[in-house]
Amino acid sequence: MVSNDPATDPACAVAHGDVAPERSDRVLVAVFSSPVAEHLLRYGTDLGFRGLLLEPDKERADDPRFAPFEVVTEPPGGLGAAADVVVTDHHRAELGPVLRDVLALPVRWVGVMGNPRHPAPHVPALTELGVPADDIARVHRPIGLNIGSRTPPEIAIATLAGLLADRNGRPGGFEF
Repeated sequence: MVSNDPATDPACAVAHGDVAPERSDRVLVAVFSSPVAEHLLRYGTDLGFRGLLLEPDKERADDPRFAPFEVVTEPPGGLGAAADVVVTDHHRAELGPVLRDVLALPVRWVGVMGNPRHPAPHVPALTELGVPADDIARVHRPIGLNIGSRTPPEIAIATLAGLLADRNGRPGGFEF
C-alpha cells in the first residue's frame, strides 16, 4: 500500500511543501530559438532542469525571451549523462551539423520534434554527414506524450512529461 502521509512518504512531503526537492544536476538543452523552446526552458526550470538554449545563429541567440537562460552557439563540451537535448525546429539548415555535434557528446537523451506522419529530416541530414547509423538511431522522433498538443505551451508540456516518464522508467499516459 502506498502512503499519502507526508511524514512517511518523501514524495508526498515534497508535494505538500514540507521538504525541498532534491537538487538536480539535470540539464535541458533546447536547440533553436522558437516559441516551443521558450516554454520548454521555462517549464523545465520549474521541474528542476538547468535550462540552456543552443542557437547557432548569433542574431537569433540574442532573442530577449531567452535572457534568463544560458545561451550558446555550439554544443558545450561539458554536456554529459544528465543532459536531455530537444531540437525544436526540424526545418533549420543547421539541423544535421548541430545533431552530429550533440551526438558526439555523452548526453542522456536526444529528440527532434516533428509530425510522425512526415519523413524525419534528421536522418538524411546525418547520413549525408557520415554519422553512423547507431548514432542516428539514438535520436527520438516523435517525442513527448501523445496528448494532441497543438500550441507551443502544450507541446512543451507533452515533451517534458515524456522526458520525465523516460527518466523515471515509466511509459507515460494513464496506465499504471
